[in-house]
Amino acid sequence: MTTEPAAAPAPAAGPARARGRPRSELARQAVLAAATELLLTRGLGAVSMDAVAARAGVSKATIYRWWPTKETLALDALYAQLSEPTAEPPDTGTLRGDLSELLTGWIARVGDRPFGPVIGALITEAATDPAFGELYRERYVEPRRAQARAAIQRAIGRGEIAPDTDVEAAVDLVYGPLYHRLLHGHAPLTQEFAASVVDVVVAGLGAV
Repeated sequence: MTTEPAAAPAPAAGPARARGRPRSELARQAVLAAATELLLTRGLGAVSMDAVAARAGVSKATIYRWWPTKETLALDALYAQLSEPTAEPPDTGTLRGDLSELLTGWIARVGDRPFGPVIGALITEAATDPAFGELYRERYVEPRRAQARAAIQRAIGRGEIAPDTDVEAAVDLVYGPLYHRLLHGHAPLTQEFAASVVDVVVAGLGAV
C-alpha cells in the first residue's frame, strides 16, 4: 500500500506586526514636536536642522526626507499646532456662533505661548522668498481663511447677511484683529477680545 507523504510542517509564525503608527510617522511627529519647542524657545533664526535632529533623536537625513529647509519644517510645525481640528468648519446655525467657534478655538491653541515671533519670522521669509511665500499662504493662511469664508457664505445662504457681501474683505475683518495683537503684542489676545471681534464683525455685516 502506498503511503501518503507527510504534510510539510507549517512555516513558523513570524514576529507579530507592531500595532500603532509606523515608525516613520512616529519619527515625523517627534521632529515636529522638537521643531515646535525650539521655535518657541529660541526662535526661527536660532533653529537648525542639527538641533532639531538631536532633540528628536533622528538623523538629519530623516528630516530632509520630508522638509528641504528649516522654514518649511517650521511651517508644518506651526500648522500642526494651530490648525483647526477638522477641515470642516463649525456649523452652529448662526454666523455669530460659527465665528465664535473659530476664533475662540484658535486663541485656545495659541494660548500663552510665543507664537507671534515665529509667525512674524515666517511672514518676513515669505516676503523675501516668493516660492516660500506661496507655500506659506497655501499651507497655513488659506486653510484658515477657507473656514471663515465658508461660515460667511453659509450666512449669506441663510439670509443672515446681504448677498452682495464682500466675502474676502469680511474674512480679513475676522482674522486681522487677532494677528494684529499676536504680531505686535500691544494688548493681550484673550477670549474676551475674540468675543468683541465677533460682535463687531457681525454688527458690521448687518447680520439679522
